[in-house]
Amino acid sequence: MRASVLGFCSCFLVACESGGEDTPSDSSEAGGSSTAPAESSSTTAPADGSSSSDGSSSTGAIEPPPRPAYEEWLKVELPDTLCGNGTQYKFFVNYFEGAEDLMVLFEPGGGCWDFDSCSGREGVLGAANPDGIPDDHMESAIGLHTPLLDRREQIDNPVRDWNMVFMPYCTGDVHTGNAVTTYTDPLGEEPDLEFHHAGHANVQAAIGWMKEQFPVIPRLFVTGCSAGGAGSLANYYFLRQGLAPERGYLLDDSGPIFPMSMNSTPLHDQIRTSWDIDSILDTVPEYAALDADFGLINELLAETFPDDRLATAFFRRDFNFSRYSYERFFPGITKDEIHEKWWADTQNLVAQYDEFDNLAYFIPYWRYANDSHCTIILTWDGTEIQEAGDVNVGDYIEMLLDDEQPLQSYLESPQPGEDGTPE
Repeated sequence: MRASVLGFCSCFLVACESGGEDTPSDSSEAGGSSTAPAESSSTTAPADGSSSSDGSSSTGAIEPPPRPAYEEWLKVELPDTLCGNGTQYKFFVNYFEGAEDLMVLFEPGGGCWDFDSCSGREGVLGAANPDGIPDDHMESAIGLHTPLLDRREQIDNPVRDWNMVFMPYCTGDVHTGNAVTTYTDPLGEEPDLEFHHAGHANVQAAIGWMKEQFPVIPRLFVTGCSAGGAGSLANYYFLRQGLAPERGYLLDDSGPIFPMSMNSTPLHDQIRTSWDIDSILDTVPEYAALDADFGLINELLAETFPDDRLATAFFRRDFNFSRYSYERFFPGITKDEIHEKWWADTQNLVAQYDEFDNLAYFIPYWRYANDSHCTIILTWDGTEIQEAGDVNVGDYIEMLLDDEQPLQSYLESPQPGEDGTPE
């Protein structure tokens, strides 16, 4: 046993009703970020992963296909991949010359499982990009996202010189659904809505493409926040098996899948039905136990990949993913009651993680931005763990990716004066 030192929505990408009096959560808060990674490009990367050679060098080493460009975001479109509204799904790749390590980052942006949330009806917590992914999606996503996408020298980015794949989000299913569902307007005002929860198929297609582009991967880092965090956790097994890196690393940011409790079970039951999760779980023998408890995914990954370094990060005072987790399942629940349920589920998760040497957590208390939701967005500022000498999430990612350092967990205590708490 190691000693310890689902915010589907990210409000800077989804129009969410904040409900929190302590911090702005609209797009203006994040829009002030100065993050500006490598130049975006309209160039399209080869969709078939083809190469002009036989794929091997004169020494017999596996060579990747030629790169159309370096340090530019290139669009990839694959057959039979869809957004929720049935339009073409697309993702983006950014190559770094000479790199073999790969980061796969899943975009945040809510979740949906009925007409109101999938249609984007005003006032209802819903999902991002209901109209699909535009070709210039990276121009907005980069500026509003994370230092992990920024290659500039002045930015503290542990993966600056890695290859990067960015997986946009438009399926409302935390990148993991497997259903085409018709939702009926409960008000009878709008026509039925056919919605493609196609996250799993999209990721599987992207894995096949990545396998051709990156035949040798010394280190694979899978991450994302909110819906992207839950998506990174849910898809880690498939990425790990499909890409076969030498070492694997995971940071599920602000999309925890809690062990089963009276608080977490209603959401788990809802998405199991709406997104047909069972059809995916049934393809993975190691996941048989998830039929009874989704929250066992954390320990099953730890057991399946004992040499990988697997972590989660989120704020104790998250008031975004916590709302998705409880608000629609406990009518009339107050903000304080949401925080109480979140803390109870957090303690269950901490106890689960403490049983495994290759599971770790980074849980700061609160920060002003985005209702304390998502640690990896905008900047590392405000993510410091005070008891640990102000180590921030950027420092933590660097430690996570360093096999020479022991995997550690951090849980910050309540900080007087933060979030309106007494001095």
